[in-house]
Amino acid sequence: MNKNDNSADSSEKYVKFFRQSSPYIHAHRGKTFVIMLSGETLAHPNLSNIISDIALMSSLGVRLVLVHGARPQIDERLRERGIKTALHKSAHKGALHNERRITDRQSLECVKDAVGNMRALIESRLSVGLVNSPMHGARIRVVSGNFVTAKPLGVLDGIDFQHTGEVRKVDSQAIDHLLDSGYVVLLSCLGLSPTGEIFNIEVEEVATRTAISLGAEKLILYGAQQGVFDHQGNLINRISPHEGSKELESQVGESRRLLSSAVKACSEGIERAQIISYQDDGSLLMELFTRDGAGTLISRDHYEEVRGATIEDVGGILELIRPFEEKGILRRRSRKELEREIRLFSVVLLDGMIIGCAALHPYCENGVSRAELACVVVHPEYRQAQRGDRLLAHIEELAKEKGMNEVYVMTTQTAHWFIEREFAEVAYDDLPEELRAKYNPKRQSKVLMKKIS
Repeated sequence: MNKNDNSADSSEKYVKFFRQSSPYIHAHRGKTFVIMLSGETLAHPNLSNIISDIALMSSLGVRLVLVHGARPQIDERLRERGIKTALHKSAHKGALHNERRITDRQSLECVKDAVGNMRALIESRLSVGLVNSPMHGARIRVVSGNFVTAKPLGVLDGIDFQHTGEVRKVDSQAIDHLLDSGYVVLLSCLGLSPTGEIFNIEVEEVATRTAISLGAEKLILYGAQQGVFDHQGNLINRISPHEGSKELESQVGESRRLLSSAVKACSEGIERAQIISYQDDGSLLMELFTRDGAGTLISRDHYEEVRGATIEDVGGILELIRPFEEKGILRRRSRKELEREIRLFSVVLLDGMIIGCAALHPYCENGVSRAELACVVVHPEYRQAQRGDRLLAHIEELAKEKGMNEVYVMTTQTAHWFIEREFAEVAYDDLPEELRAKYNPKRQSKVLMKKIS
Protein backbone atom coordinates (compact mmCIF):
# COMPACT_ATOMS: atom_id res chain seq x y z
CA MET A 1 0.00 0.00 0.00
CA ASN A 2 1.43 3.38 -0.97
CA LYS A 3 1.05 6.81 0.58
CA ASN A 4 -1.88 7.66 -1.65
CA ASP A 5 -3.75 4.57 -0.45
CA ASN A 6 -3.15 5.54 3.18
CA SER A 7 -4.28 9.09 2.47
CA ALA A 8 -7.45 7.87 0.75
CA ASP A 9 -8.24 5.54 3.65
CA SER A 10 -7.72 8.37 6.14
CA SER A 11 -9.96 10.69 4.11
CA GLU A 12 -12.72 8.07 3.94
CA LYS A 13 -12.60 7.59 7.72
CA TYR A 14 -12.79 11.34 8.23
CA VAL A 15 -15.74 11.71 5.86
CA LYS A 16 -17.52 8.79 7.55
CA PHE A 17 -16.95 10.27 11.01
CA PHE A 18 -18.10 13.71 9.89
CA ARG A 19 -21.29 12.31 8.36
CA GLN A 20 -22.06 10.28 11.47
CA SER A 21 -21.43 13.30 13.69
CA SER A 22 -23.70 15.65 11.71
CA PRO A 23 -26.96 14.71 13.51
CA TYR A 24 -25.24 15.23 16.87
CA ILE A 25 -23.89 18.64 15.82
CA HIS A 26 -27.44 19.69 15.00
CA ALA A 27 -28.86 18.16 18.20
CA HIS A 28 -26.30 19.84 20.50
CA ARG A 29 -26.58 23.35 19.04
CA GLY A 30 -28.12 25.74 21.56
CA LYS A 31 -28.02 23.17 24.37
CA THR A 32 -26.41 23.83 27.76
CA PHE A 33 -23.55 21.58 28.85
CA VAL A 34 -21.78 21.80 32.20
CA ILE A 35 -18.23 20.43 32.00
CA MET A 36 -16.23 19.66 35.14
CA LEU A 37 -12.44 20.00 34.87
CA SER A 38 -10.76 18.57 37.95
CA GLY A 39 -7.39 19.84 39.14
CA GLU A 40 -5.90 16.59 37.84
CA THR A 41 -7.34 17.39 34.42
CA LEU A 42 -5.73 20.83 34.45
CA ALA A 43 -2.35 19.31 35.36
CA HIS A 44 -2.38 16.68 32.60
CA PRO A 45 -0.41 17.10 29.32
CA ASN A 46 -3.62 16.46 27.36
CA LEU A 47 -5.14 19.73 28.64
CA SER A 48 -4.29 21.61 25.42
CA ASN A 49 -6.33 19.14 23.38
CA ILE A 50 -9.20 19.27 25.87
CA ILE A 51 -9.27 23.08 25.67
CA SER A 52 -9.26 22.90 21.87
CA ASP A 53 -12.22 20.49 21.96
CA ILE A 54 -14.08 22.80 24.35
CA ALA A 55 -13.41 25.75 22.04
CA LEU A 56 -14.72 23.68 19.13
CA MET A 57 -17.89 22.90 21.10
CA SER A 58 -18.41 26.60 21.72
CA SER A 59 -17.94 27.41 18.03
CA LEU A 60 -20.63 24.81 17.18
CA GLY A 61 -23.17 26.73 19.25
CA VAL A 62 -23.11 24.73 22.48
CA ARG A 63 -23.73 26.84 25.61
CA LEU A 64 -20.86 25.94 27.92
CA VAL A 65 -20.33 26.27 31.65
CA LEU A 66 -16.90 25.12 32.83
CA VAL A 67 -16.39 24.24 36.49
CA HIS A 68 -12.79 23.69 37.58
CA GLY A 69 -11.16 22.26 40.65
CA ALA A 70 -7.65 22.44 42.09
CA ARG A 71 -7.08 19.49 44.47
CA PRO A 72 -3.47 18.61 43.48
CA GLN A 73 -2.53 22.28 43.11
CA ILE A 74 -3.83 23.01 46.62
CA ASP A 75 -1.89 20.01 47.98
CA GLU A 76 1.29 21.29 46.32
CA ARG A 77 0.98 24.74 47.87
CA LEU A 78 0.26 23.27 51.30
CA ARG A 79 3.44 21.15 51.04
CA GLU A 80 5.49 24.15 49.94
CA ARG A 81 4.35 26.11 53.02
CA GLY A 82 4.61 23.17 55.39
CA ILE A 83 0.92 23.27 56.26
CA LYS A 84 -0.79 20.03 57.20
CA THR A 85 -4.54 19.67 56.75
CA ALA A 86 -6.81 16.82 57.71
CA LEU A 87 -9.06 14.87 55.38
CA HIS A 88 -12.16 13.61 57.15
CA LYS A 89 -14.33 10.70 56.01
CA SER A 90 -17.89 11.85 56.23
CA ALA A 91 -21.30 10.28 55.71
CA HIS A 92 -22.81 13.75 55.22
CA LYS A 93 -25.73 13.78 52.78
CA GLY A 94 -25.11 10.29 51.51
CA ALA A 95 -21.45 10.87 50.63
CA LEU A 96 -20.40 7.82 52.62
CA HIS A 97 -16.64 7.55 53.14
CA ASN A 98 -16.12 10.67 51.04
CA GLU A 99 -13.00 12.48 52.18
CA ARG A 100 -13.51 16.22 52.74
CA ARG A 101 -10.69 18.64 53.36
CA ILE A 102 -10.87 20.59 56.62
CA THR A 103 -9.99 24.11 55.47
CA ASP A 104 -8.58 26.32 58.23
CA ARG A 105 -7.58 29.97 57.76
CA GLN A 106 -4.00 29.13 56.67
CA SER A 107 -5.16 26.48 54.24
CA LEU A 108 -7.71 28.84 52.72
CA GLU A 109 -4.90 31.10 51.49
CA CYS A 110 -3.39 28.15 49.63
CA VAL A 111 -6.83 27.29 48.22
CA LYS A 112 -7.39 30.82 46.93
CA ASP A 113 -3.91 30.94 45.42
CA ALA A 114 -4.28 27.60 43.61
CA VAL A 115 -7.83 28.29 42.39
CA GLY A 116 -6.89 31.74 41.11
CA ASN A 117 -3.97 30.33 39.16
CA MET A 118 -6.12 27.61 37.60
CA ARG A 119 -8.76 30.11 36.58
CA ALA A 120 -6.11 32.25 34.89
CA LEU A 121 -4.71 29.16 33.16
CA ILE A 122 -8.07 28.22 31.66
CA GLU A 123 -8.84 31.78 30.58
CA SER A 124 -5.46 32.12 28.89
CA ARG A 125 -5.83 28.78 27.09
CA LEU A 126 -9.23 29.80 25.75
CA SER A 127 -8.01 33.24 24.66
CA VAL A 128 -7.59 34.34 21.06
CA GLY A 129 -4.30 33.56 19.34
CA LEU A 130 -3.62 29.94 20.23
CA VAL A 131 -1.21 29.38 17.38
CA ASN A 132 -0.94 25.62 17.77
CA SER A 133 -4.64 25.12 18.31
CA PRO A 134 -7.17 24.00 15.68
CA MET A 135 -9.26 26.90 16.98
CA HIS A 136 -6.62 29.53 16.19
CA GLY A 137 -8.36 32.84 15.57
CA ALA A 138 -11.64 31.79 17.19
CA ARG A 139 -13.00 34.34 19.63
CA ILE A 140 -13.95 32.52 22.81
CA ARG A 141 -15.21 35.00 25.40
CA VAL A 142 -14.93 33.74 28.98
CA VAL A 143 -16.64 35.21 32.04
CA SER A 144 -16.02 34.37 35.69
CA GLY A 145 -17.95 35.78 38.62
CA ASN A 146 -19.55 35.32 42.00
CA PHE A 147 -22.34 33.09 40.73
CA VAL A 148 -22.10 30.48 43.50
CA THR A 149 -23.38 31.35 46.96
CA ALA A 150 -21.93 29.11 49.66
CA LYS A 151 -22.58 28.24 53.26
CA PRO A 152 -20.30 26.54 55.80
CA LEU A 153 -20.37 22.78 56.02
CA GLY A 154 -20.29 23.37 59.77
CA VAL A 155 -19.64 20.79 62.44
CA LEU A 156 -20.05 17.15 61.38
CA ASP A 157 -19.29 14.14 63.53
CA GLY A 158 -17.85 16.56 66.08
CA ILE A 159 -15.44 18.05 63.53
CA ASP A 160 -15.51 21.76 62.60
CA PHE A 161 -14.82 22.01 58.88
CA GLN A 162 -14.24 25.78 59.19
CA HIS A 163 -13.84 27.22 55.65
CA THR A 164 -14.98 24.06 53.90
CA GLY A 165 -18.45 24.75 52.54
CA GLU A 166 -21.27 23.59 50.35
CA VAL A 167 -23.41 25.22 47.69
CA ARG A 168 -26.32 27.30 48.98
CA LYS A 169 -27.45 28.68 45.61
CA VAL A 170 -26.34 29.04 41.99
CA ASP A 171 -27.33 32.26 40.20
CA SER A 172 -28.75 30.45 37.18
CA GLN A 173 -30.51 33.56 35.86
CA ALA A 174 -27.25 35.50 35.55
CA ILE A 175 -25.44 32.51 34.01
CA ASP A 176 -28.27 31.98 31.51
CA HIS A 177 -28.07 35.63 30.46
CA LEU A 178 -24.33 35.33 29.81
CA LEU A 179 -24.77 32.08 27.88
CA ASP A 180 -27.45 33.75 25.75
CA SER A 181 -24.92 36.48 24.99
CA GLY A 182 -22.41 33.97 23.67
CA TYR A 183 -20.05 33.74 26.65
CA VAL A 184 -18.43 30.64 28.11
CA VAL A 185 -19.03 30.83 31.87
CA LEU A 186 -16.20 29.70 34.14
CA LEU A 187 -16.87 28.68 37.74
CA SER A 188 -14.41 27.46 40.36
CA CYS A 189 -14.62 25.34 43.49
CA LEU A 190 -14.89 28.50 45.62
CA GLY A 191 -18.15 29.96 46.87
CA LEU A 192 -18.97 33.24 48.62
CA SER A 193 -21.36 33.70 51.51
CA PRO A 194 -23.73 36.71 51.76
CA THR A 195 -21.42 38.01 54.51
CA GLY A 196 -18.37 37.93 52.23
CA GLU A 197 -16.73 34.76 53.54
CA ILE A 198 -14.98 32.41 51.10
CA PHE A 199 -15.56 28.66 51.25
CA ASN A 200 -13.76 25.74 49.65
CA ILE A 201 -16.34 23.48 47.98
CA GLU A 202 -15.94 20.13 46.24
CA VAL A 203 -15.74 20.74 42.50
CA GLU A 204 -18.11 17.83 41.84
CA GLU A 205 -20.75 19.47 44.01
CA VAL A 206 -20.43 22.84 42.25
CA ALA A 207 -20.69 21.19 38.82
CA THR A 208 -23.68 19.06 39.82
CA ARG A 209 -25.63 21.84 41.51
CA THR A 210 -24.90 24.18 38.59
CA ALA A 211 -26.19 21.65 36.05
CA ILE A 212 -29.35 21.08 38.11
CA SER A 213 -29.98 24.81 38.63
CA LEU A 214 -29.57 25.56 34.92
CA GLY A 215 -31.59 22.54 33.81
CA ALA A 216 -28.63 21.63 31.61
CA GLU A 217 -28.95 18.97 28.94
CA LYS A 218 -25.67 17.35 29.97
CA LEU A 219 -23.22 17.17 32.84
CA ILE A 220 -19.79 16.03 31.65
CA LEU A 221 -17.24 14.93 34.24
CA TYR A 222 -13.56 14.41 33.48
CA GLY A 223 -11.72 11.72 35.44
CA ALA A 224 -8.53 9.68 35.22
CA GLN A 225 -10.24 6.52 33.98
CA GLN A 226 -12.10 5.96 30.73
CA GLY A 227 -15.32 5.82 32.73
CA VAL A 228 -16.76 3.68 35.52
CA PHE A 229 -15.76 0.02 35.74
CA ASP A 230 -17.74 -2.76 37.39
CA HIS A 231 -16.36 -5.18 39.99
CA GLN A 232 -15.12 -7.46 37.18
CA GLY A 233 -13.10 -4.68 35.60
CA ASN A 234 -15.42 -4.11 32.64
CA LEU A 235 -16.23 -0.61 31.45
CA ILE A 236 -19.87 0.31 32.08
CA ASN A 237 -20.92 2.01 28.84
CA ARG A 238 -24.40 2.99 29.97
CA ILE A 239 -26.29 2.84 33.25
CA SER A 240 -29.47 4.26 34.75
CA PRO A 241 -29.44 6.45 37.89
CA HIS A 242 -31.08 3.63 39.86
CA GLU A 243 -28.46 1.11 38.74
CA GLY A 244 -25.75 3.71 39.33
CA SER A 245 -26.84 4.11 42.95
CA LYS A 246 -26.32 0.39 43.48
CA GLU A 247 -22.98 0.44 41.68
CA LEU A 248 -21.71 3.12 44.11
CA GLU A 249 -21.24 0.42 46.74
CA SER A 250 -18.36 -1.09 44.75
CA GLN A 251 -16.69 2.23 43.82
CA VAL A 252 -13.99 4.12 45.69
CA GLY A 253 -12.11 7.41 45.37
CA GLU A 254 -12.57 9.48 42.24
CA SER A 255 -14.83 6.91 40.54
CA ARG A 256 -17.21 7.06 43.48
CA ARG A 257 -17.24 10.86 43.55
CA LEU A 258 -17.92 11.15 39.83
CA LEU A 259 -20.58 8.44 39.70
CA SER A 260 -22.28 9.88 42.78
CA SER A 261 -22.42 13.32 41.13
CA ALA A 262 -23.76 11.87 37.88
CA VAL A 263 -26.46 9.87 39.68
CA LYS A 264 -27.55 12.90 41.72
CA ALA A 265 -27.73 15.09 38.61
CA CYS A 266 -29.86 12.59 36.69
CA SER A 267 -32.05 11.92 39.72
CA GLU A 268 -32.83 15.66 39.89
CA GLY A 269 -33.75 16.29 36.29
CA ILE A 270 -30.62 16.18 34.12
CA GLU A 271 -31.24 13.83 31.19
CA ARG A 272 -27.66 12.66 30.77
CA ALA A 273 -24.35 12.75 32.62
CA GLN A 274 -21.14 11.45 31.09
CA ILE A 275 -17.87 10.40 32.70
CA ILE A 276 -14.86 10.50 30.38
CA SER A 277 -11.07 10.40 30.67
CA TYR A 278 -8.84 13.46 30.59
CA GLN A 279 -6.00 11.18 29.51
CA ASP A 280 -7.62 10.10 26.22
CA ASP A 281 -7.22 12.59 23.40
CA GLY A 282 -10.58 13.46 21.86
CA SER A 283 -12.69 11.71 24.49
CA LEU A 284 -15.10 14.66 24.65
CA LEU A 285 -15.71 14.63 20.90
CA MET A 286 -15.97 10.84 20.77
CA GLU A 287 -18.49 10.79 23.61
CA LEU A 288 -20.67 13.54 22.14
CA PHE A 289 -20.42 12.96 18.40
CA THR A 290 -20.23 9.19 17.91
CA ARG A 291 -22.78 6.46 18.41
CA ASP A 292 -20.56 4.34 20.67
CA GLY A 293 -19.21 7.16 22.83
CA ALA A 294 -15.98 7.05 24.82
CA GLY A 295 -16.89 6.72 28.50
CA THR A 296 -19.77 5.94 30.85
CA LEU A 297 -23.20 7.43 30.18
CA ILE A 298 -25.60 7.80 33.08
CA SER A 299 -29.00 8.33 31.48
CA ARG A 300 -32.52 8.82 32.74
CA ASP A 301 -33.85 7.14 29.59
CA HIS A 302 -32.04 3.88 30.36
CA TYR A 303 -35.46 2.23 30.61
CA GLU A 304 -35.35 2.44 26.82
CA GLU A 305 -33.85 -0.63 25.18
CA VAL A 306 -33.45 -2.36 21.84
CA ARG A 307 -33.88 -6.15 21.91
CA GLY A 308 -35.12 -9.15 19.96
CA ALA A 309 -38.90 -9.43 19.76
CA THR A 310 -40.93 -12.13 21.53
CA ILE A 311 -44.41 -13.52 20.87
CA GLU A 312 -45.74 -11.15 23.57
CA ASP A 313 -44.66 -8.21 21.40
CA VAL A 314 -46.93 -9.09 18.45
CA GLY A 315 -49.81 -6.89 19.62
CA GLY A 316 -47.55 -3.90 20.21
CA ILE A 317 -45.88 -4.27 16.80
CA LEU A 318 -49.26 -4.51 15.04
CA GLU A 319 -50.45 -1.35 16.79
CA LEU A 320 -47.23 0.45 15.79
CA ILE A 321 -47.23 -0.52 12.11
CA ARG A 322 -50.99 -0.30 11.40
CA PRO A 323 -51.03 3.47 10.57
CA PHE A 324 -48.13 2.98 8.14
CA GLU A 325 -49.92 0.06 6.46
CA GLU A 326 -53.07 2.16 6.06
CA LYS A 327 -51.06 4.89 4.35
CA GLY A 328 -49.45 2.38 2.01
CA ILE A 329 -45.96 3.00 3.41
CA LEU A 330 -45.70 -0.61 4.57
CA ARG A 331 -47.24 -3.71 3.05
CA ARG A 332 -49.94 -5.29 5.19
CA ARG A 333 -49.01 -8.10 7.58
CA SER A 334 -51.54 -10.34 9.30
CA ARG A 335 -51.21 -11.35 12.92
CA LYS A 336 -50.48 -14.94 11.85
CA GLU A 337 -47.70 -13.82 9.51
CA LEU A 338 -46.19 -11.65 12.24
CA GLU A 339 -46.40 -14.51 14.75
CA ARG A 340 -44.57 -16.81 12.29
CA GLU A 341 -41.81 -14.25 11.72
CA ILE A 342 -41.55 -12.74 15.19
CA ARG A 343 -38.07 -14.21 15.76
CA LEU A 344 -36.83 -12.05 12.85
CA PHE A 345 -37.99 -8.81 14.52
CA SER A 346 -36.22 -6.44 16.87
CA VAL A 347 -38.08 -3.82 18.89
CA VAL A 348 -37.35 -0.53 20.64
CA LEU A 349 -39.07 -0.31 24.01
CA LEU A 350 -39.60 2.85 26.03
CA ASP A 351 -40.84 2.14 29.53
CA GLY A 352 -42.48 -1.06 28.25
CA MET A 353 -44.07 0.53 25.18
CA ILE A 354 -42.97 -0.59 21.70
CA ILE A 355 -41.97 2.58 19.83
CA GLY A 356 -39.89 1.03 17.05
CA CYS A 357 -39.38 -2.22 15.17
CA ALA A 358 -37.48 -3.78 12.28
CA ALA A 359 -37.16 -7.26 10.78
CA LEU A 360 -34.06 -8.95 9.37
CA HIS A 361 -34.83 -11.72 6.85
CA PRO A 362 -31.77 -13.90 6.05
CA TYR A 363 -31.00 -15.37 2.62
CA CYS A 364 -28.14 -17.42 1.25
CA GLU A 365 -27.33 -17.64 -2.45
CA ASN A 366 -24.19 -19.10 -4.06
CA GLY A 367 -22.46 -19.18 -0.68
CA VAL A 368 -23.12 -15.47 -0.03
CA SER A 369 -25.15 -14.60 3.09
CA ARG A 370 -27.50 -11.67 2.63
CA ALA A 371 -30.46 -10.20 4.45
CA GLU A 372 -33.48 -8.02 3.79
CA LEU A 373 -34.22 -5.27 6.26
CA ALA A 374 -37.99 -4.83 6.39
CA CYS A 375 -40.75 -3.17 8.41
CA VAL A 376 -38.47 -0.43 9.78
CA VAL A 377 -40.69 1.84 11.88
CA VAL A 378 -40.20 4.38 14.67
CA HIS A 379 -43.27 5.94 16.26
CA PRO A 380 -43.68 9.54 14.97
CA GLU A 381 -43.76 10.96 18.50
CA TYR A 382 -40.44 9.32 19.45
CA ARG A 383 -38.19 10.02 16.48
CA GLN A 384 -35.86 12.32 18.39
CA ALA A 385 -32.66 11.14 20.12
CA GLN A 386 -31.48 9.14 17.07
CA ARG A 387 -33.75 6.18 17.87
CA GLY A 388 -33.84 5.15 14.22
CA ASP A 389 -30.04 5.13 14.19
CA ARG A 390 -29.94 3.00 17.34
CA LEU A 391 -32.37 0.52 15.81
CA LEU A 392 -30.38 0.37 12.57
CA ALA A 393 -27.11 -0.10 14.47
CA HIS A 394 -28.69 -2.98 16.40
CA ILE A 395 -29.85 -4.64 13.16
CA GLU A 396 -26.45 -4.20 11.50
CA GLU A 397 -24.76 -5.73 14.54
CA LEU A 398 -27.10 -8.75 14.28
CA ALA A 399 -26.29 -9.08 10.57
CA LYS A 400 -22.58 -8.98 11.35
CA GLU A 401 -22.93 -11.62 14.08
CA LYS A 402 -24.76 -13.90 11.64
CA GLY A 403 -22.04 -13.48 9.00
CA MET A 404 -24.23 -11.60 6.54
CA ASN A 405 -22.30 -9.70 3.88
CA GLU A 406 -25.04 -7.46 2.50
CA VAL A 407 -28.26 -5.94 3.80
CA TYR A 408 -31.00 -4.90 1.34
CA VAL A 409 -33.99 -2.68 1.93
CA MET A 410 -37.00 -1.87 -0.25
CA THR A 411 -38.68 1.43 0.53
CA THR A 412 -41.15 3.82 -1.06
CA GLN A 413 -40.64 6.92 1.12
CA THR A 414 -37.48 6.67 3.22
CA ALA A 415 -34.76 6.09 0.61
CA HIS A 416 -32.91 9.29 1.52
CA TRP A 417 -32.76 8.33 5.20
CA PHE A 418 -31.04 5.05 4.29
CA ILE A 419 -28.74 6.70 1.73
CA GLU A 420 -27.58 9.11 4.46
CA ARG A 421 -26.59 6.01 6.42
CA GLU A 422 -24.37 4.55 3.70
CA PHE A 423 -26.92 2.51 1.79
CA ALA A 424 -26.58 2.68 -2.00
CA GLU A 425 -29.34 2.31 -4.59
CA VAL A 426 -29.13 -0.86 -6.70
CA ALA A 427 -30.94 -2.01 -9.84
CA TYR A 428 -33.67 -4.61 -9.76
CA ASP A 429 -31.49 -6.97 -11.85
CA ASP A 430 -28.79 -6.86 -9.16
CA LEU A 431 -31.12 -8.21 -6.49
CA PRO A 432 -30.61 -11.76 -5.20
CA GLU A 433 -33.10 -14.20 -6.72
CA GLU A 434 -35.21 -14.58 -3.58
CA LEU A 435 -35.55 -10.82 -3.20
CA ARG A 436 -36.48 -10.38 -6.86
CA ALA A 437 -39.31 -12.85 -6.29
CA LYS A 438 -40.60 -10.70 -3.41
CA TYR A 439 -40.41 -7.40 -5.30
CA ASN A 440 -43.84 -5.89 -6.04
CA PRO A 441 -43.68 -3.74 -9.22
CA LYS A 442 -46.93 -1.98 -8.26
CA ARG A 443 -45.27 -0.43 -5.20
CA GLN A 444 -42.30 0.87 -7.25
CA SER A 445 -40.06 0.60 -4.18
CA LYS A 446 -36.51 1.89 -4.26
CA VAL A 447 -34.00 -0.90 -3.60
CA LEU A 448 -30.91 -0.08 -1.54
CA MET A 449 -28.01 -2.12 -0.25
CA LYS A 450 -25.29 -1.75 2.37
CA LYS A 451 -22.23 -3.95 2.72
CA ILE A 452 -21.62 -5.23 6.24
CA SER A 453 -17.99 -5.51 7.34
